[in-house]
Amino acid sequence: MSMGAFAPVAAFAEDTIKVGVLHSLSGTMAISETTLKDTMLFLIDEQNKKGGLLGKQLEAVVVDPASDWPLFAEKARELIAVDKVAAVFGCWTSSSRKSVLPVFKELNSILFYPVQYEGEESEKNVIYTGAAPNQQAIPAVDYLMSEEGGSVKRWVLEATDYVYPRTTNKILEQYLLDKGVAAADIKINYTPFGFSDWQTEVAAIKEFGSAGMKTAVVSTINGDANVPFYKELANQGIKAEDIPVVAFSVGEEELAGMDTSNLVGHLAAWNYFESVQTPENAAFIKSWHEYIKNDKRTTNDPMEAAYLGFNLWVKAVEKAGSTDTDKVLAAIVGLSVPNLTGGTATVLPNHHLTKPVLIGEIQADGQFDIVKQTEPVPGDAWSDVLPEDKGIEADWTDPLTGCGHFDTATKTCGAAPAP
Repeated sequence: MSMGAFAPVAAFAEDTIKVGVLHSLSGTMAISETTLKDTMLFLIDEQNKKGGLLGKQLEAVVVDPASDWPLFAEKARELIAVDKVAAVFGCWTSSSRKSVLPVFKELNSILFYPVQYEGEESEKNVIYTGAAPNQQAIPAVDYLMSEEGGSVKRWVLEATDYVYPRTTNKILEQYLLDKGVAAADIKINYTPFGFSDWQTEVAAIKEFGSAGMKTAVVSTINGDANVPFYKELANQGIKAEDIPVVAFSVGEEELAGMDTSNLVGHLAAWNYFESVQTPENAAFIKSWHEYIKNDKRTTNDPMEAAYLGFNLWVKAVEKAGSTDTDKVLAAIVGLSVPNLTGGTATVLPNHHLTKPVLIGEIQADGQFDIVKQTEPVPGDAWSDVLPEDKGIEADWTDPLTGCGHFDTATKTCGAAPAP
């Protein structure tokens, strides 16, 4: 075959800006991540309708890491080194994010990470557009402790066994102890991904909640294990008024696949709900339904985080006049874009965003009744709840001293502790 046969492909590649989409389309996390793939295709399509970026159309490059954490790193390397994408939007679990970090560092590309996570991290090559613990987990506990949230005294930290729940629970356990909760009134339990036999675990929750003190479950259960978990709660007659569950990984998308009639009143903490009444959200939902051609497809918090990340990347590329990683990273800190809840999201020097905290009660139709909403909260990469984090900050704006683990007492950059 002559070299001329390759000319159209080469020309096409040069005329587009490639965008990597790194989300599980199969395996245990597909229940949550497939929608984020669809969201990215939607956002790219919307941007192309506006004329693209820097005079070029955007081209999505979609891969399926199949809920396999090592495969995320392999697919990320393929996107950056082979497909030559300008940036990558992807990952859900912290295990997948941790897997790809060395690749983004080595190849100097940018990951926009759109999901709530455990904090304890700030990487130069990552923009964290989901919630840090001080933007979700801690406010949720505060709400449950309050009179309006039920004055909870006993706590079950129910979790899938991987990085995000373990680190989040480490922070929450310390926070609860600092608030005067006795160690005996905190129960922590871990189950594997895809866990389905919840009878014994839910019975243990019921037993723990029978001590005459108001009890709540803080759930960091991830993926499709949520379906049998909530089903078993209903089977054993655990209602929200008895033992409320507040979840950090259950939103409208997950509820769409469940029988929600027995879940009414249980809670979730996010930075966005589809039920938010703002013009921005109404326009987003309308455009989403027109694109996906299905009015029943819901929106959810990670979708808004993907929306924020994509719009911030577009704005940073326009400001830099380039998709070059270093130029985009230099341009993005301090940029703000409208969120869907009526405010703005700003990129902080620690590569996290400002985000409001919303607490919602599950309704019979799978939507959330918003019972509390805060002003935007700056995302904290390092939790001051942990003694080892006191005085630790992240600031990537100084080209000489900027780092992700800066000790404000010694004025030195150090290596972050291993998770």
